[in-house]
Amino acid sequence: MRGRKLIACLTLLALLAGLLGGCGGGENPTQASSTETAPESVPTSQAPEPSDTPAPETEEPENLFRFTRENFPRLDGSTACVPMAEAVCSVLLGESRENLGDLVQFNRTTQSYRNLMYGECDLILASQPNAAVFEEMEEEGFVCDTEQLCTDALVFLVNENNPVENVSTQELRDIYTGKITNWKELGGEDAPIIPLQRNESAGSQALMRKLVMGDLEMMEAPQEYIPGSMGELMSVVKSYDGSANAIGYSVYYYAHDMEMATGLKLLKVDGVEPSFESIRAEEYPHLNPYYCVIDHNTPVNSPTRILYDWLMSPEGQSLLEAEGYVTKP
Repeated sequence: MRGRKLIACLTLLALLAGLLGGCGGGENPTQASSTETAPESVPTSQAPEPSDTPAPETEEPENLFRFTRENFPRLDGSTACVPMAEAVCSVLLGESRENLGDLVQFNRTTQSYRNLMYGECDLILASQPNAAVFEEMEEEGFVCDTEQLCTDALVFLVNENNPVENVSTQELRDIYTGKITNWKELGGEDAPIIPLQRNESAGSQALMRKLVMGDLEMMEAPQEYIPGSMGELMSVVKSYDGSANAIGYSVYYYAHDMEMATGLKLLKVDGVEPSFESIRAEEYPHLNPYYCVIDHNTPVNSPTRILYDWLMSPEGQSLLEAEGYVTKP
């Protein structure tokens, strides 16, 4: 994990250096309108010897766009995409992440789509919302442009001391419909299963219904089984009633790359361990794409459309991979 984070940091520095070097003067670009900058003077003692060979002609890059705080699109999205947004803002604005709290205040998956529809944000980075949101969009006549940025996965977590290593998709359905209630039915201890859920507005809850449950109804859970956030869910799974009996679900990036899973274990599902490699190869069964979404009517040369296009460019994709997100091979 530390090795990957070190590589990510070095890659971010390289990306930032390349971006800054490409537009001179320390301002931060992506693609679209530029101003000329005078080259720095070379001290006399270090000046090169005169040469009869004429210097090659260079052209200023055309259509170079510089993001500033004033023109930067208003962002929203899923909780698991907050680090992604922080990295993008940091690179394109040349600011440290500690200074970006006012630009990255995400309202979670479902609400972010509503905010985009009603003009309260310009661009969202999010997983797919629940079906009700698409119905609302259709009723409002709202059309959006959507591109898949990267792929995540719905993963299942237990306390690291729980002896169970693998569950099948059918066993997960049976757990969350109340058919399987004891860990011994899965080869574990003779202890009750505490199946934690998320609230209905959470992206991971929408994923659980779509990827695992299908048409099956999840059993009604008591309020103490529905933590208010991903971080809280992981804390409860680690220590519910001082036992290793709880199970919960999250997305791979949040559980693994944000190092929130200390003291937890990611279960194999249908015999496949969730990992960067198994997700990229689409071997893990429950995959979750993240999307970049904007209003279809966003003008071509607007900062929002420029950022949307940049995120799908090789530079944007390299940044996301450096952050630990699973991009396309």
